[in-house]
Amino acid sequence: MNIVVLVKHVPDATGDRRFEPDHTVDRDGVDGLLCELDEYAVEQALRIKEQRADEDVMVTVLTVGPDDAEEALRKALQMGADQAVHVNDEAIAGSDAIATSLVLAEAVKKAGDGTVPDLVLAGMASTDGGGGVVPAMLAERLDIPQLTLAAEVETDGTRVRIRRDTDAATEVISAALPLVLSVTDQSGEARYPSFKGIMAAKKKPLQTWDLDDLGIDASLVGPDASWTAVESAAARPPRTTGEIVKDEDGSGVAALAGFLADKKFI
Repeated sequence: MNIVVLVKHVPDATGDRRFEPDHTVDRDGVDGLLCELDEYAVEQALRIKEQRADEDVMVTVLTVGPDDAEEALRKALQMGADQAVHVNDEAIAGSDAIATSLVLAEAVKKAGDGTVPDLVLAGMASTDGGGGVVPAMLAERLDIPQLTLAAEVETDGTRVRIRRDTDAATEVISAALPLVLSVTDQSGEARYPSFKGIMAAKKKPLQTWDLDDLGIDASLVGPDASWTAVESAAARPPRTTGEIVKDEDGSGVAALAGFLADKKFI
C-alpha cells in the first residue's frame, strides 16, 4: 500500500506574522514549523501502517516550498514516515491554491511511480492560509474520490470509512481506494518523535524535485498564473479599552441592556 501525506511548512502562529510588500506571506521574518493540522494526517497514515503490519505499506511525506520547508519533512520523518519528497522551485513562490494543486498532483503521481497512490492524506487546512480547498482540488486533478474533514478513520481492505461531524449532523461515509482523505484535529492526537525516531530519520531518503522533474511549465504557476491574489492587507487594530458598567444606584442592569442593544447583541 502506497500512502502519500501532504504537509506544509508554515509560520509559527505564535510569532509576529505579516505580509511582504507584494502581499505574500513573510516566511523569512518568523520561525516556521510543520503545520499542526498536518501532523494529524501524518498520524493517521502511521496508524494505518501499524494496522496493516502484515502488508507492505510505504508512507511518503510530500511538501512544496522553499529550502526551509525541509524542516517540516524532517519532523514527519521523525514521527515515523518512511521517506520524503521536497518540491522546491523559485517559480512556485506566490502560487495560489489552484496553481499549488497542479504541482501537488504531478508530484503525487511521480511519488507513486507514475500512478496515483492508494491513499493521499492531508490536514483539514493550513494554519497560514486556512482555505481548506486543496484536498478537493487535488482529488479533481487526480480524478479520484475524496473523503474530507474526517474525525474518525477506519480502513477495511480496499475501502476507507470516516465519521464526519458537522454542526447539523454526524455523517458516516465511505469510498474505495484510491482516494484523497483529509482529517480534522479530532481524528487522533499526533505522536511526539521519540529519540529513536529522531536518530532513524537522519538515514531516511529525502528527494528534492523541481518543476522540470515534474514536467510542469513555469508559466503555469506563480502569481501570474494564479486565479486569486491578496489585494490589500492591514495590521489588526489594537484592542480598545472596554467599557465598565457600574451598579452603584441600581441602574446597572438597564445600562448593560442598553449597551448590548446598541451593539445589536440583543
